[in-house]
Amino acid sequence: MFTVKKRLTFAAAHRLELPYESKCTRLHGHEWEAVIYLRAAELDSSGMVMDFSEIKRRIAGTLDHTCLNEVLPFNPTAENIARWISDQLTDSRVTCFEVDLRESAGNSVIYTRD
Repeated sequence: MFTVKKRLTFAAAHRLELPYESKCTRLHGHEWEAVIYLRAAELDSSGMVMDFSEIKRRIAGTLDHTCLNEVLPFNPTAENIARWISDQLTDSRVTCFEVDLRESAGNSVIYTRD
């Protein structure tokens, strides 16, 4: 089994849809940091689990400098974003089994795929 770890950052704004009063329901931004773990039993024809630049393209290429509410079809909580990242990088050969997503120095979530 081969494991790849990729750390990337992206700047993005969002507002949360919450059933209670919160300052997070107003548009605000973060410098997000994701630590992404992928594994595969077999390497691709180039000898990789997945090219690091492909990981960056799929995630930061979609999310960087956007309003997440406009590009994601769900309430853009850190938990939902972490799961979305995992889904974007998982296919029949590669599994993104963990995403550690930090939205600020004190706030992060870890999504682990079963």
